[in-house]
Amino acid sequence: MGTISEKILSRASGKTAVANDFVMADIDYAMAHDGTSILAVKAFREMEVEKVWNTDKIVIPFDHLAPANSDTTASLQKDIRNWIHEQKIRNFYDIGNGICHQVLPEKGFAMPGKLIVGADSHSCTYGAFGAFGTGVGATDMAEIFASGKLWFRVPESIKITVEGNMNKHVCAKDLTLKVVGTVGSDGATYKALEFYGNTISDLSVSGRMTLCNMAIEMGAKTGIVPPDNKTLEYVKKRAVDEYDPVYADDDAIYAKEIHIDVEDLEPQIARPHEVDNVCGVSEVEGTRVDQVFIGTCTNGRLEDLEDAAAILEGKDVAVRTIVIPASRDIMIEATKNGTVEKLLEAGATFATPGCGPCLGGHMGVIGDGETCISTANRNFRGRMGKGGCIYLASPATAAASAVTGTITHPGNV
Repeated sequence: MGTISEKILSRASGKTAVANDFVMADIDYAMAHDGTSILAVKAFREMEVEKVWNTDKIVIPFDHLAPANSDTTASLQKDIRNWIHEQKIRNFYDIGNGICHQVLPEKGFAMPGKLIVGADSHSCTYGAFGAFGTGVGATDMAEIFASGKLWFRVPESIKITVEGNMNKHVCAKDLTLKVVGTVGSDGATYKALEFYGNTISDLSVSGRMTLCNMAIEMGAKTGIVPPDNKTLEYVKKRAVDEYDPVYADDDAIYAKEIHIDVEDLEPQIARPHEVDNVCGVSEVEGTRVDQVFIGTCTNGRLEDLEDAAAILEGKDVAVRTIVIPASRDIMIEATKNGTVEKLLEAGATFATPGCGPCLGGHMGVIGDGETCISTANRNFRGRMGKGGCIYLASPATAAASAVTGTITHPGNV
């Protein structure tokens, strides 16, 4: 009588865990990037622990401000590199390898049934592989570095069933924004989301990553797609460990069940300055934009770049358009299959695989009063730089908007 989360946390804690129980759980893999590892390592040192619990279970990618955007950042990153060397941590991915939430699955750390904790709120992305992926703060990560364990309150679960065939130019991001708009930014606070239905089954692995990535935007502790053949096909080529897929029991107890029909869904937009301020693109079509950003841990994967290239091929962008692949591997594949060439010929600018302007770090921040349409996951005031407005959309909608300089339905270019 268990949900996926209850079963994973039961296995990790060695006891039967049900919603609202507190458990001490063994962490399978822990991640901190260049932004959060600095604080985690500081706390770890203050604990006066000499060695991390397991040099194979810690993953540290540099992605948020990589390459370094200032001498201060460079010095902090140098310190973390030295610490990684001292601790003999094996899984370090320096600048250019890509965004942590893309790198972990590519390198085989995201596996069904695993408890994966990251010092980043979008660590819920790993739920796309049937894992319990969640984010924690730097102090909690320091405790994990030291002991490999962490306390959890077992979350209640919400079952979300999505049915219907999506129309042309409607993709995983549009579905995700529809879900976020339906549930609300606080509608799943400290809950685990489980996704079901034919629409979910039809999603690619990349599309499921987009969906689970934004579970935190509803306040959720994690978002999970039950593993199927698509999942297992992806994981079996990469997995660094043995794993056991976990599924909810037929009599699992859910706090709530939500049903969504996407049969007539049009491309979706999240308007400034809230992620759940969602509407159809037709409601804001014609809004002027100064910048288009295609990338991030939400939508920087190969199929996202291909969707954008399909819109931009043979056309020219009307506004500055920045494309940042989620990883080096994706950039290589996009180069090999001609996607990069199509985007460059249209006038787009490429940057090093990583987070870039998503968090207002570098490589494309916006100025006060400017508007950006972005494929990212957050559009809070000041997120991409002082002032400015951010609209969230799919790669196809973003690319269409790049052609016209205004928010545009991808079917209208």
